[in-house]
Amino acid sequence: MQMPDVDPAVLASKRDLVVRLRAVLPEGAVIDDPMETRAYECDALTAYKCAPLVAILPGTTAEVSAALKICHEMGVPVVPRGAGTSLAGGALPTADSVILGVARMNDVLETDYANRLIRVQTGRTNLSVTGAVEQDGFFYAPDPSSQLACAIAGNIAMNSGGAHCLKYGVTTNNLMGVTMVMMDGEIIEIGGGYLDAGGLDLLGVICGSEGQLGVVTEATLRILPKPEGARPVLIGYDSNEVAGACVSDIIKAGVLPVAIEFMDRPCIRATEAFAKAGYPDCEALLIIEVEGSEAEIDAQLARIIEIAKRHNPVELRESKSAEESARIWLGRKSAFGAMGQINDYMCLDGTIPVSELPYVLRRIGELSDQYGLGVGNVFHAGDGNMHPLILFDANKDGDLEKCEAMGADILKLCVEVGGCLTGEHGVGVEKRDLMGHQYSDADLEAQMRIKDVFDPKWLLNSAKVFPLSASDARRGR
Repeated sequence: MQMPDVDPAVLASKRDLVVRLRAVLPEGAVIDDPMETRAYECDALTAYKCAPLVAILPGTTAEVSAALKICHEMGVPVVPRGAGTSLAGGALPTADSVILGVARMNDVLETDYANRLIRVQTGRTNLSVTGAVEQDGFFYAPDPSSQLACAIAGNIAMNSGGAHCLKYGVTTNNLMGVTMVMMDGEIIEIGGGYLDAGGLDLLGVICGSEGQLGVVTEATLRILPKPEGARPVLIGYDSNEVAGACVSDIIKAGVLPVAIEFMDRPCIRATEAFAKAGYPDCEALLIIEVEGSEAEIDAQLARIIEIAKRHNPVELRESKSAEESARIWLGRKSAFGAMGQINDYMCLDGTIPVSELPYVLRRIGELSDQYGLGVGNVFHAGDGNMHPLILFDANKDGDLEKCEAMGADILKLCVEVGGCLTGEHGVGVEKRDLMGHQYSDADLEAQMRIKDVFDPKWLLNSAKVFPLSASDARRGR
């Protein structure tokens, strides 16, 4: 994986840069010691590492504005960072860049239950947004697996989803407005306390833009009343293809569960050893959850179970209590950590039509045999958001490169069956060189012209998303 050449002029200006940043930021908010900046050398895609020139931790929108204005004047690249949980290298710095972390910006600024919204600083973690309103009977719907740690800033940057996005949508469906600081320090407001503002859909452009257009410091989010109840059912099958066919049939039948999650045998075994959730020893496992009144839950689950039984499940377990529900979800919520205990892995994020699940799962198995690398599948099956975990040995020469090649083939497969390269993890550096497989040159040019408008100098996270040659050409104009 190639990164852009370092600008020697920026490296030479480090002392002046640090002096100017310290003049506008609080004590302790500027980190320039090379040993301390190593804490920011990577995100959750740990295969690639590079310590930044400087890291800064502003606490307000005004401080972000002041810092960006300085970097803009000095021509210093800036990499926005939420909590660093990106699985696509979205927060990977370059050696001549400033990491701008929003971790200290974690306040709740406004709660409006009448209009079902909450306004927060974007360093606040995903789960703590629900934590701020749940005692009053509300919740924030997007729920990435990393929700305990991931920040709203990163959720907006990557348009994150989660297990319950099948019913409630991903971040863009729950984002109402933002305060964003442009690279030159200008502060702008987009959207507000309502959905679907008139005019150009700038909010839709910003959500999922991966820190390319500005630094989002505050967000207005939609909150929802908690449902009356929810209940999952656990279904085991003797093959991945059969489980995929069951998911496809449920969606075809017009049933809309709140979540449909998939795990295969390698993932089931790893999570059992780790979390001891009581999962059956089978080839594939589905967790399907519905919600509503007791009557609604009973009716929906009856229909789902009827469809599931047509595919001859080896186990079918309907939760009868809150404790059983928690155990059914325990393994799924622990899956990524459990897999990390047994091997290094790279987590992919291709999205496919649900009808193609059986075929794509079979092809992933064939690619696993072809490359000689194990794969664990755990993903949001209801909306076709695949998360194959390719297992490799980071200490074995050539294994990372083999893993990258296999990952590229899987992502190309997703595009070929009518899907796309990413559902919620973003492009980052991981999929940057595959963008031409999904988009034509004209498509990419149109996207880059949007960045030209927001960030004419291409200083914000410019080594990501677009082919590196195009980024370098833009910066060198």
